[in-house]
Amino acid sequence: MGDKANTPSAAAGAAGRAPSADRPDSLRNVVLVGHSGSGKTTLVEALALTAGAVNRAGRVEDGGTVSDHDEIEHRQQRSVQLSLVPVGWDGIKINLLDTPGYADFVGELRAGLRAADAALFVVSAADGIDGATRMVWDECEAVGMPRAIVVTHLEAARADYSQMATACGDIFGGDDPDAVVPLYLPLHGPAGADGHAPVTGLLGLLTRRVYDYSSGERTERDPDPAELALISEARNRLIEGIIAESEDEGLMDRYLGGEDIDLQTLIDDLERAVARGTFHPVLMAAPAADGARQGLGTVELLELITGGFPTPLERAPVEVTTPDGAARPAVGCDPAGPLLAEVVKTSSDPYVGRVSLVRVFSGTLRSDQTVHVSGHGLTDRGHEDHDVDEKIGALTSPFGKHQRPLGSCIAGDLACVAKLTRAETGDTLSAKDAPLLMAPWEMPDPLLPLAVRAHSKADEDKLSQGLSRLVAEDPTMRLEQNQHTHQVVLWCLGEAHRDVVVERLRSRYGVQVDPVPHKVSLRETFAGKAAGRGRHVKQSGGHGQFAICEIEVEPLPPGSGIEFVDKVVGGAVPRSFIPSVEKGVRSQAARGVAAGHPLVDVRVILRDGKAHSVDSSDAAFQTAGALALREAAAEARIDLLEPVAELSVLVPDDYVGTVMSDLSGRRGRVVGTEQAGDSRTLVRAEVPEIEIDRYAVDLRSLSHGTGRFSRSYARHEPMPPQLAEKVREQAEKGS
Repeated sequence: MGDKANTPSAAAGAAGRAPSADRPDSLRNVVLVGHSGSGKTTLVEALALTAGAVNRAGRVEDGGTVSDHDEIEHRQQRSVQLSLVPVGWDGIKINLLDTPGYADFVGELRAGLRAADAALFVVSAADGIDGATRMVWDECEAVGMPRAIVVTHLEAARADYSQMATACGDIFGGDDPDAVVPLYLPLHGPAGADGHAPVTGLLGLLTRRVYDYSSGERTERDPDPAELALISEARNRLIEGIIAESEDEGLMDRYLGGEDIDLQTLIDDLERAVARGTFHPVLMAAPAADGARQGLGTVELLELITGGFPTPLERAPVEVTTPDGAARPAVGCDPAGPLLAEVVKTSSDPYVGRVSLVRVFSGTLRSDQTVHVSGHGLTDRGHEDHDVDEKIGALTSPFGKHQRPLGSCIAGDLACVAKLTRAETGDTLSAKDAPLLMAPWEMPDPLLPLAVRAHSKADEDKLSQGLSRLVAEDPTMRLEQNQHTHQVVLWCLGEAHRDVVVERLRSRYGVQVDPVPHKVSLRETFAGKAAGRGRHVKQSGGHGQFAICEIEVEPLPPGSGIEFVDKVVGGAVPRSFIPSVEKGVRSQAARGVAAGHPLVDVRVILRDGKAHSVDSSDAAFQTAGALALREAAAEARIDLLEPVAELSVLVPDDYVGTVMSDLSGRRGRVVGTEQAGDSRTLVRAEVPEIEIDRYAVDLRSLSHGTGRFSRSYARHEPMPPQLAEKVREQAEKGS
């Protein structure tokens, strides 16, 4: 690292030509992680320029740019979806997976983590490291994913690389801060009028060389005495960190004994430690200045990726089953092995149709090949499980908005597949005669509801199809057709996600929807015993209508539903009409008796009634039963029951008091707390659902993006009288 060629490889070729790989060991799959505004997309563009994938104007050979995004991203001025940019360097194809940094699009981040073999954490020297980035680091650490850190925004007036590198060691290093150390120090140019000295190059700690970017292209030289003193001071800590991770147990003794360790030995040990995920170097990078061919630190970063990050061959074999659940041996990365691939992203192109971004884990995927598509187990979110055969369309390699044709995609590589009409994000592709299924990756639970209705009759006709396509693209969204409130509800991850969902419906599928207030599923019940008489007597020409029934209603314990009891004596109500009374009672109970919400947890006792030998009928006794229940309700106090959710809120210890106070303000009851790992607490509470419609947004604000929660239905319980009265008044206004 630092002594390799500083020119783009022949694999990249002319600007914009897609690099190719014919062996898994010539591939690197890297996901870029960092908070919104940390500079991930800018860094991808800088790496593409240095690698020769774009020209100095940042454009590919047919006019597009690596940063060409969809209409929504241009309008919102931020990334909202995973994008793949392949570049070539030193004979290696690097698949750069750029992820959104905003929390609402964490599903795209998780897809990038699934498709990658290593992660590059991008942190801003001006903004620091946010809590969400720390949480992703912990997730990567839990699975042993190799990671490195690159510091950006060095040009900011308040940027301090040394301070940022120390913070990275403290935050990401955990118990071993010496495993997170810089590989380079900044070389500063003359200070400007504002007193800020720009970073113009790097001081290589291992090589003891200076890499100067001040001319717009990287040049090397020996350090002067002052620079050498800076290098020597930081070099010792770096070498000790590398040797601590070395497989050569005698290396530390040799170093402490005063031996000057060979540079190549140090580089080899460094690369092995990075690939194992036990050592995490800190680098720096900046975009190229106008007219420059290379951005600061981009050559060094490409060298780290190609030399230190693992190949797909080093990834652990993938656990698989058959679609019916039978166990199968784990599958390793082998282009000649059984086909195993996964759809990590689904999007729609106005000209091509559905486009699936696929990571191939084993075998080789080819155009016009028939594959088996196995489902993903997200039926609770509106995604049906799949178990069908489909023909692969054209294989392409993406670059911005452009797609370059591919003949095949080998194990370890990524490609776009056109016209997989049944496959959705998270689905497994395998051989049709030997179908396999990968376990789906963990998806965040969408907890912000958005109730919508079609804007017009034309939109109503297209709504169902538009929603089904949207769900196929985005597994983090859940579609609910609520049978109690009769609302169409889109469950999203946050307000930005909600806005993108509505905009995609409009711009991609031509469906305009209007948001409406989200309703929770309220219930009604009797607070005490009551009696009612239903009299339905009408006489006109021909047969009339005659039915009278007398009922008593008494409350039952929660969860009992509706119980109907026949206690008629003497045949006052003919046996043939008793089911009719019950049907009328249950029908009225479903419509509600006070505010239009279903009636539950009561026993209805049929005591007496009258019938006519000619004019009584099934319909008449149904009507009488409904009237009797309404009359009983008019004489009784009716309680409104609201749903209560069980909340489990996971937050850093610093925010426990704030969260508990907020829950109390939502009429919540904290039922317990427990430690959940290092400096984190799990708060369990019961909170009325009507109070937590926006909790996904509010918790993020309260905990500065570090809190998470889950919810589940607990029960219905009586609503406070003053709130119940407001609900009744609203129901009367709406009727």
